[in-house]
Amino acid sequence: MTNLRYDVVDVFTDRAFAGNQLAVVHGAEDLDTAALQSIAAEFHLSETAFPLPPTQPGADYRLRIFTPALELPFAGHPSVGAAWVLARDGVIGTGDVVQECGAGLLPVRVDAAGARVSGGAPEVGQDVDAALLAVAVGLSPDDVDGAAAPGIAGAGVPYVFLPVRPEAVARAECDAAAVRNLAAGLTGVVVFSVDQRAENVHLRMFAPGSGVPEDPATGSAAVALGVYLVDRGLLAPEGESAFTIAQGAEIGRPSRLEVQVSARGGAAVETSVGGGVAAVARGELVATPGPETTTG
Repeated sequence: MTNLRYDVVDVFTDRAFAGNQLAVVHGAEDLDTAALQSIAAEFHLSETAFPLPPTQPGADYRLRIFTPALELPFAGHPSVGAAWVLARDGVIGTGDVVQECGAGLLPVRVDAAGARVSGGAPEVGQDVDAALLAVAVGLSPDDVDGAAAPGIAGAGVPYVFLPVRPEAVARAECDAAAVRNLAAGLTGVVVFSVDQRAENVHLRMFAPGSGVPEDPATGSAAVALGVYLVDRGLLAPEGESAFTIAQGAEIGRPSRLEVQVSARGGAAVETSVGGGVAAVARGELVATPGPETTTG
């Protein structure tokens, strides 16, 4: 098989060596799921993205997204980073395009600096015990912000959200076994603080079950947080809202995510997240996984 070309970019940043790292691997149409998973495990970044020809009418391209451990139906920083790379290379145009992925057909807007992707269908799940969540991330029940009950929300993939006092975010530490247990069937646990005007958020996301102990910048959690904040009355119940997320500084990858939310009748109806992209490296895979490396 022809060697596969790849790019490495940093997403949700305006400079290299910050934000969230992403590998974009091109030309993998002939590889099966096991091979794609092996390549993602080899890069061992929080996600690796594989742009492919679309299979649905109206889509400009298809994107498959893998963590080192599993495939995701949707993720924000791979969507933003891959769209920017494809537009830079002339595979798609700048402006409005449509990405096909496991969460459906999602609008993406691309420009020279980065991209913005819409989340999947908003959903709100059950509340979750605050004390159990706090202990799972190395905090005490006294660190929990009582302004909103912890619980599950999603916009493409679901997360469990734990609001805490501002000074507690930096002290959070992931107990991998406890987080896996509490986040079973979910993408991860989000620990965050939000200012009183809901314009700035400090956030950390732990997903050991996905092979990502802590993520530097999580676009899918950002759009899900918009859903959660409207449901909890911390964002306007009608019309448009926007807020900025700071994430990743605790692990040396400072990131900035810009979130927009549309609400109607006290519920989020549409969310999107955008940010910058910086090129870091390019190369080629001189080997591709065969049956002997993907069957274990």
